[in-house]
Amino acid sequence: MSFCTWNFGQFFLIVFAVYWIVPWRRFAFRIPLKGARNWTLTGDELRVWWLLGASFYFYASWSKMLALLIVGSTLTDYCIGLTLDVCQRQRVRRALLCLSIVANLGLLCYFKYANFFLLSLNEVLIASGSSRWFSTMQILVPIGISFYTFEAINYIVEVYRRNVPAERNPAHLLFFVLFFPHLIAGPIVRAKDFLPQIRRSKRWSWARLQLGGEYFLLGMLKKWVVADQLALYADPVFANPLAFGTAANWIALLAFTIQVYCDISGYSDMAMGTAHLLGYKLAMNFNMPYVATSVSDYWRRDHISLSTWLRDYLFIPLGGSRGSNWQVSRNFLITMTLGGLWHGASWNFVLWGLLHGLYLSIHRFFRTYCSSRQRLDAFLQTATGTGLRMALTLFCVYQGFVLFRAQTFEVTQAMYERLWVPVGGNGIDHPYGYGLFWSIVAGFAFAHVAACRHWWERFSLRMPTPILGFTYVVALVLCMVMAPVFDKPFLYMQF
Repeated sequence: MSFCTWNFGQFFLIVFAVYWIVPWRRFAFRIPLKGARNWTLTGDELRVWWLLGASFYFYASWSKMLALLIVGSTLTDYCIGLTLDVCQRQRVRRALLCLSIVANLGLLCYFKYANFFLLSLNEVLIASGSSRWFSTMQILVPIGISFYTFEAINYIVEVYRRNVPAERNPAHLLFFVLFFPHLIAGPIVRAKDFLPQIRRSKRWSWARLQLGGEYFLLGMLKKWVVADQLALYADPVFANPLAFGTAANWIALLAFTIQVYCDISGYSDMAMGTAHLLGYKLAMNFNMPYVATSVSDYWRRDHISLSTWLRDYLFIPLGGSRGSNWQVSRNFLITMTLGGLWHGASWNFVLWGLLHGLYLSIHRFFRTYCSSRQRLDAFLQTATGTGLRMALTLFCVYQGFVLFRAQTFEVTQAMYERLWVPVGGNGIDHPYGYGLFWSIVAGFAFAHVAACRHWWERFSLRMPTPILGFTYVVALVLCMVMAPVFDKPFLYMQF
């Protein structure tokens, strides 16, 4: 039940209608409990239970057993959180923290990485001449497990640090983890941002309804009009780079570079829009990363919920930016390598993360070098220098996406060979030719210029309501026309 399916549209329409139309405030139930205070369910609490049930159903539509697994692990964290909140002995609290982190990461490693490490071990054994190897396991990987594992760790660590009080209501903690807009592919939600929203009363707001609709429509445009169309240019080439010429490989890599951003940010926009329609706010996850002026700036703009999580719970505990340049570089390499592995059980993702760790380390050395050279530093701050920094950053990120997209080392090697050893070719065998591709690239570039100059914000405020509504209808029709015949899953659903 992906966002871009009719099943989700029907599901959300029912959830939305019941959530806002039913007069919840007229209902309040008191549940008598022996030896304790009566438990009162107010209208707002009933709404939470309604969305919790809908979220459980949403995930159970993928797998009932895995949905029960999430509930079980979350209730375990609920009990540990309550104990952390009342316990004063630091050794006991530290042991409980380690227990929760090991349990959450243990589930992640078992479901997502067990076969990966077994296959890697088998390759080593075969290379060493061994006649025995390990059999892989039949494991169904829970969709979105990387996201809700990080959310659970965030909750436990913040309770341990006493930055967030332990949640007393188990339904609220379950809702924090299971809330269906962000459950499958993010953004990664922080407990301190989301838990207080659950307790607030929700009021109908036309302005928020419009904002949620705009976010969702923007996500649809990114997914159907841009990402899914560019996948038609990227997928055939990445399947067999040597069958295409150098120009086709460069075009395929450019197509994937735009595709991966629009696919992932499109999901985040849809998640934010869906949450707004239900009265909740999710943090912004992308801020035009392809206009970044450095790799460090790129990671402040790209997948913000993940990069800030890695910063707060991995990079800073390792030592952060304290210490010598070499110690900081070590922290960058460890953080980004593990961040790459988080994306998928593949050595290509590990190398991609390691590459970005090297990028960050080199940028830190270069920034230190420039700080003592005023003329060079002043030039880099000019319009020309800024343009050069943006171009170099985008090129570095662009080249790294070969590792991110290629399935194997062989495909990676073939792709780089075609990119840097010019050969001829017959071009992309695509029914639309190159016209559609360059039209999408031009539209993508124009959208970035418009966003940087805030054109849409100014025009939408001055535009008459009928024209604004007509614009939304045209955008929706464009999505319907460009939608692929077969649903293409979001890229991050595999993570």
